[in-house]
Amino acid sequence: MWLFDLDNTLHDASHAAFAPISAAMTGYIVEHIGLAEGAATELRQRYWKRYGATLLGMVRHHAVKASHFLEQTHRLPGLEDRLRTSAHDRAALRALRGRRYVLTNAPRHYALRVLDALGLAAAFDGVIGIEDMAMFGHLRPKPDARMLRQVAWRLRVLPSRCVLVEDTLDHQKAAHGLGMKTYWMQRYLGGRYAGEPPSPPKGAAKSAEVGVHRCPRPLYVYARIKSLQSLRRA
Repeated sequence: MWLFDLDNTLHDASHAAFAPISAAMTGYIVEHIGLAEGAATELRQRYWKRYGATLLGMVRHHAVKASHFLEQTHRLPGLEDRLRTSAHDRAALRALRGRRYVLTNAPRHYALRVLDALGLAAAFDGVIGIEDMAMFGHLRPKPDARMLRQVAWRLRVLPSRCVLVEDTLDHQKAAHGLGMKTYWMQRYLGGRYAGEPPSPPKGAAKSAEVGVHRCPRPLYVYARIKSLQSLRRA
């Protein structure tokens, strides 16, 4: 079973989506919470760092309705014109054996829109968006390990039979703790991340597989990849 993150894993969200989404969230806070723009930006970033999703802070501290926040902040006019993929990516996904699902902290309608525009929708058996990550009446998006275990149960597969392809280390750490195999997609990060594993010790054997980089640290990352094609060699 393959579980793929969406943004900065299947496409370059830093180019296509992140800036307008951040601006829309800041605007939402200005309009509905009544903060000035600078304070709204600070609050958005603080909730994202604390909870892993700005939405959770808005729901917990401001009684915001999750569906309203997601709809308002993911309209993104012109998104399709900014999305890019390649025939090689589509072929690589189709060649993977086993079921394939998108597992994203973004809303489902946004994920489906992105997949349709990229021509990747047919490569997946389903999409699990943030709306599908509720437990006991509360949203529990990645990296919540309880949600990841529940996802495996819903898909009728053992966590140890799942492979998570992600750009976010915290999500991989939680998945690894359940026995999932994790791949760190670095193609679209361009240095905009923290926590890269240190270089292997001098004299350590190098992988002979092009595009697949074994990671001695952290232990929860099985391999670093920079293309979907690398998954066929992993």
